[in-house]
Amino acid sequence: MKLKKQVTVCGAAIFCVAVFSLYLMLDRVQHDPTRHQNGGNFPRSQISVLQNRIEQLEQLLEENHEIISHIKDSVLELTANAEGSPALLPYHTANGSWVVPPEPRPSFFSISPQDCQFALEDRGQKPELQMLTVSEELPFDNVEGGVWRQGFDISYSPHDWDTEDLQVFVVPHSHNDPGWIKTFDKYYTEQTQHILNSMVSKLQEDSRRRFLWAEVSFFAKWWDNINAQKRAAVRRLVGNGQLEIATGGWVMPDEANSHYFALIDQLIEGHQWLERNLGATPRSGWAVDPFGHSSTMPYLLRRANLTSMLIQRVHYAIKKHFAATHSLEFMWRQTWDSDSSTDIFCHMMPFYSYDVPHTCGPDPKICCQFDFKRLPGGRINCPWKVPPRAITEANVAERYLFPALVWAWSWHFCSLEESGDLPQEWDAQFFNYQRLFDFLNSKPELHVQAQFGTLSDYFDALYKRTGVEPGARPPGFPVLSGDFFSYADREDHYWTGYYTSRPFYKSLDRVLEAHLRGAEILYSLAVAHTRRSGLASRYPLSDFTLLTEARRTLGLFQHHDAITGTAKEAVVVDYGVRLLRSLVGLKQVIINAAHYLVLGDKDTYHFDPEAPFLQMDDTRLNHDALPERTVIQLDSSPRFVVLFNPLEQERLSVVSLLVNSPRVRVLSEEGQPLAVQISAHWRSATDMVPDVYQVSVPIRLPALGLGVLQLQLGLDGHRTLPSSVRVYLHGQQLSVSRHDAFPLHVIDSGSSDFALSNRYMQVWFSGLTGLPKSIRRVDEEQDQQMNMEFLIYGTRTSKDKSGAYLFLPDGEAKPYSPKDPPVLRVTEGPFYSEVVAYYEHVHQVVRLYNLPGVEGLSLDVSSLVDIRDYVNKELALRIHTDIDSAAPEVSKEAAPAGCTEAPHTTHCSGLGRLQPQGW
Repeated sequence: MKLKKQVTVCGAAIFCVAVFSLYLMLDRVQHDPTRHQNGGNFPRSQISVLQNRIEQLEQLLEENHEIISHIKDSVLELTANAEGSPALLPYHTANGSWVVPPEPRPSFFSISPQDCQFALEDRGQKPELQMLTVSEELPFDNVEGGVWRQGFDISYSPHDWDTEDLQVFVVPHSHNDPGWIKTFDKYYTEQTQHILNSMVSKLQEDSRRRFLWAEVSFFAKWWDNINAQKRAAVRRLVGNGQLEIATGGWVMPDEANSHYFALIDQLIEGHQWLERNLGATPRSGWAVDPFGHSSTMPYLLRRANLTSMLIQRVHYAIKKHFAATHSLEFMWRQTWDSDSSTDIFCHMMPFYSYDVPHTCGPDPKICCQFDFKRLPGGRINCPWKVPPRAITEANVAERYLFPALVWAWSWHFCSLEESGDLPQEWDAQFFNYQRLFDFLNSKPELHVQAQFGTLSDYFDALYKRTGVEPGARPPGFPVLSGDFFSYADREDHYWTGYYTSRPFYKSLDRVLEAHLRGAEILYSLAVAHTRRSGLASRYPLSDFTLLTEARRTLGLFQHHDAITGTAKEAVVVDYGVRLLRSLVGLKQVIINAAHYLVLGDKDTYHFDPEAPFLQMDDTRLNHDALPERTVIQLDSSPRFVVLFNPLEQERLSVVSLLVNSPRVRVLSEEGQPLAVQISAHWRSATDMVPDVYQVSVPIRLPALGLGVLQLQLGLDGHRTLPSSVRVYLHGQQLSVSRHDAFPLHVIDSGSSDFALSNRYMQVWFSGLTGLPKSIRRVDEEQDQQMNMEFLIYGTRTSKDKSGAYLFLPDGEAKPYSPKDPPVLRVTEGPFYSEVVAYYEHVHQVVRLYNLPGVEGLSLDVSSLVDIRDYVNKELALRIHTDIDSAAPEVSKEAAPAGCTEAPHTTHCSGLGRLQPQGW
């Protein structure tokens, strides 16, 4: 009541001051001595000025009156329900724009300098290698490299090791893709299970044998299908060091497209499985096949207590440079780290690939002669036409090429890739190499000690040789910061096409990820409450199985041939079915948990799988279908909508729902009426969906908390605020749907620029393209350029073309030129405004929220691309801006196709690939 009186008095004072000012001005005019001296002839120009000022004052008085009226309404609503949150009641200003009153609580909190102290500290000694600097300095000229173009020559002397033996570790491993040419299950059935079965039997035959495995997803499936005796043998092999599980992730993930949440999640899932079933803790990371390497992975591995790691797919020019400067092993440090807390020791494999011909030395023709899987009569041979020969006592001395190779690459370990689904292939590799090792180790004059080893065997020997603890920096090794993107293996074959290949499934990945996080939080809260309340027996604890399945599905899709979009079509379909199945399961978990948590009387909770208490706000009919939103059927009885905020901080957001009538009242959980924006729901650029309407309401949700809205049939003219719509046809003869509830203005041929604004910014759009041109913040005087344009890249006519992996354009990008100019639809309302541009192949939405806080400072851009008419083309959204980011002008390219969804926003990045695979 005190606040109400203060606002009323303040408003009355403003009104009195304005009226009194007007009275003084008029009184001064009447008593102006100059006017009397001129015989009462007042200059007409001054009269005109006075009239304009009076009109301005009247306008200001009217606006003040409107503001005071709305403030009074807000105060009345606040005092009527002191326990509820105040409604955001917008109002129109005299110039026609919507204004939302400021909130009583601050939108932002001040940041203490201590919160970012690491940014203020002295960085100390800078890393010797910074990849931005290295990339700027290298010419990337692809000069002839010796035995193969992207290779390099190595000079050496066998006498370099006369004082100390050269230790050689041959690391047998089998790289198994959890889906690529074949599906996950087909790979397992036809190959992987046989490899693992052979591994157990062959390692037990000789304790000197070693084997490295990385993909826990396959290992877990195999474990579920073996007997107790074989499980015990596996535990023994892990315990005595013959078998090492490297990295320990559910998969060997891609490092460009995967979100860090999913990277962590698949790592946790794999590590927990290993601890629970084998009692094993991974020590070393093994990443031989991701298409480029991110600095995020060494950070995550170090935080997971791994001490060393290995990477392979790095640009050939960088490998050449690092080899020449003896930098192929280094301490990898985060760019923001001021000391060594994030350091992890990293070994970069020097050559083209991770198989035998490209690991044992610089000449694949010679190395292939030591890949005994390729012995004559086998399934594969050496492309260099010089086959390997079986090692015997009679010819072992002649195989002097092998020590020459390892001398040539001293301190490097050899990687021996096993196919391994046939037992004879294991025998061929193990027997022949062991004979070679026995001969070398029996000749002290050669100064070579060779053996089978795991990855950790190699790193342990290195730490021992240099006299440091595992994970510490060995003397003489450089510190590096940065990442290893973009990757090229030869020529100008840059592996950047996979950044956006099959963007629909990249988007579905993010949808599953968001649902998984929400489901885990709600499930944890619900189960904790039931246990505390003694109601655990009523709650479906079997939902934990659905959570586990979803975590493993999400982890599986982080595989470097899954989220990248580089798998075969049938494999992609298999991934999509798995993603959708897990998404449906997570929705069930969310429904059950929200049902329990939202009840005031928990004793009334009853789980009925046949009649769920709630339903989700969208459904997908198939794995490759866009979501279809639920339309809420209104009547006189309230319909309740439960909302969940999965963030760790309170959030003010606009929530949009579909209803079957524009006559809708929305109330808070306590029954307080809320202001809403009602809009048409469109099926195309000019056609409204009949009997379907969008209601948008701002709501504040607590951190990790639930909220409830009540919707019912009715009309509150003061709070149900319709959007206004302008449609720009640009000369096209199209009929536009109309509805009495929404003001609609059709502009047949206009192309003038226009603006949308909120309390923070004004955004100007091209009237011809519908794309943004500039942004001006209200506290700045100058516009910031932000031009957007669509561009098309063609592909080469040569054999090597752009595809799932590579981006090989035929030249500079050309402007995207559709047959017809876009139809633009501009929607303006109290809580959001948007511009929708309908091109022939692209449907783009740019939305501006009229809210205090973070959402009001954001500009959301989302795009939907129909690619069915375009083949072998690349569609890019290029953004030009003059925003200062350490360069006079920055040009970015973003993908309308490669979008990731958050609860109420859509963000796009990368290049959009148009492939003949549907939406």
